[in-house]
Amino acid sequence: MKLTKNNTNEYLINNSKKFNESPISEKIITDSFNFSYQMIFEDGHHRKHRSGGLNYRKKGALFANTLQGKIAEFIVYQKLINSGFKNIIPPDITVHGKGVWDDADLICNNKKINIKSAVFFSNLLLLEKKDWNSNGEYIPNIKNDATNMYDYFILVRIKPDLKKILKKHKLFYSDSIDKEVLKKLINDQKWFYDFGGICSLKTIKHIIKKTYYIPQNGLLNGTIKMDASNYYIQCGNLKNFNYLVEELNK
Repeated sequence: MKLTKNNTNEYLINNSKKFNESPISEKIITDSFNFSYQMIFEDGHHRKHRSGGLNYRKKGALFANTLQGKIAEFIVYQKLINSGFKNIIPPDITVHGKGVWDDADLICNNKKINIKSAVFFSNLLLLEKKDWNSNGEYIPNIKNDATNMYDYFILVRIKPDLKKILKKHKLFYSDSIDKEVLKKLINDQKWFYDFGGICSLKTIKHIIKKTYYIPQNGLLNGTIKMDASNYYIQCGNLKNFNYLVEELNK
């Protein structure tokens, strides 16, 4: 479960999982785009720094993160519907202002699910270290009287790499992007996903207790410099989607 540490600052993945792509529906992309554009460029609010992070994120970068995250929520929601679950609160597409939080990414059979997203070549479920306490509680939600304890965590990996595309078109570091230009760029892509894996709160508590984290400025695979300290679980140590279905049916 633990990453290989080559020197004082380099962390290497040793238990990866191949990306096994499935197509994402046009409706999910459209609904996610509309929410994300409004959230970032119109009436919403999003943190410009990660918890404990140093980098100031422009709106282009925030849009990429928000779109990827909302796509992931819709994917899990649709997969659970297709698996026969009916008692599911769907993804929140309410555009929140500053100081307002979603209560949970998804709630199914009264179980609260935290959904993480990553680009398709990623192999880590990451949790920003400053956001989680030793009991596996999400600290920002404690402060806002929202859900602070999740039953399950799921990583959704998404292709293509939207950040790379936005950088190619010189939009990633922009604070103003025309909606129709951005929509066309998104719609011109072919979108795919897979499930990087699932774990329970028990596993999250375990990695926190064992202090499995990459520190701020640590080098992941010798190339990716971490903006903030993150707890991690490698995809090869996560369970498949059937595990979540079985747990929710208990």
